[in-house]
Amino acid sequence: MKYDVAIVGLGAMGSASAYTLAKRGAKVVGLDRLSPPHHMGSTHGHTRIIREAYYEHPLYVPLVRRSYELWAELERESGEKLFTQTGGLWVGPEHGELVRGAMESVKAHAIKHDLLDSAEITHRFPAYRARRDWVGLLEHRAGMMAPEKCVSAFHARARKHGADIHLGAEVIKWSVGAKGVTVNTQNRAFEAERLIVAAGAWLPGLAAKMSLKIPLEIERQISHWFAPSQKDAKYSAAQTPVALFEFPADMFLTMGDEGHGVKCGKHHSGRPTSPEKVNRTVSDQENAESRAILEEVMPGAGGKLLDARVCLYTNTPDRHFIIDWMERGRALLLSPCSGHGFKFASGIGEVAAQLVSDGKTAMDITPFSLSRFQ
Repeated sequence: MKYDVAIVGLGAMGSASAYTLAKRGAKVVGLDRLSPPHHMGSTHGHTRIIREAYYEHPLYVPLVRRSYELWAELERESGEKLFTQTGGLWVGPEHGELVRGAMESVKAHAIKHDLLDSAEITHRFPAYRARRDWVGLLEHRAGMMAPEKCVSAFHARARKHGADIHLGAEVIKWSVGAKGVTVNTQNRAFEAERLIVAAGAWLPGLAAKMSLKIPLEIERQISHWFAPSQKDAKYSAAQTPVALFEFPADMFLTMGDEGHGVKCGKHHSGRPTSPEKVNRTVSDQENAESRAILEEVMPGAGGKLLDARVCLYTNTPDRHFIIDWMERGRALLLSPCSGHGFKFASGIGEVAAQLVSDGKTAMDITPFSLSRFQ
């Protein structure tokens, strides 16, 4: 059997692509060496932030707006609650990277927001404290996605629409010819017209086998969950917006307790690693460091440690995505997302489906091209 599209990697981006393509009527085969959702890569941890006042660059706003719409569709189809709206609070120096960048997106795309000084932050949200010279930008539509539930929903709906999903099928190589693509696992070869490569942290290893030069670095990141020292509804997700705080050396994220404790962690402060070599043990020192920062911005939240997990960021040199063709236009490289991509998965799945089926997409993906690294 020859498929229309083969997909390597069935985490967030690959599973979204499989679902969207199958829903459009394409014959899809999806392959993953493990069984997503799992804790070995990037798509796990109970909750992930979704936000619209995007400090990284205003170009992301149209894509995240479309993603909101598609997440809502997936919720309706799956019957699962995937999104919790909490609002989003971005806190730091007024002219720092975080607040300044978020304001650029606000102005470019007319995003509803409030500007708060440090006293107003605590008045509105008693769990939070901000340094006196910090300000906060509050956007109203931000919140939490449930990553494991999202990936499971994508898999289930992809199968419902006829996708052929193979878990525990490690891809060894692929080859491109004039009539299509052959993807080889240890036990089988699959033929397809087009290929989507969404291998996440395993992409550098695959690229090396294929002699593909893609500038990527895998970064070890940690999330921590703490029980507040005292039970108080002010720490709950119902009363606390998801937040990012800009410190001189780090961004620090917090999420209110939605049933697993208060989640927190540094953003982009980990060491280079690989899926095979990463140290998956979180040290006492690492837990203590995050607890100390959490106690500064959310006093009383850093009580008993409930959990700590390692995840992997697949980073490009400029921290933006890659969505581009390679291998003579037969293989689409899909979004090594530099640690901030999960929220876009539904939209990126649609973009991928449009590219491989129609040869074009209405979304502007020019900034995500491979050519910028040449």
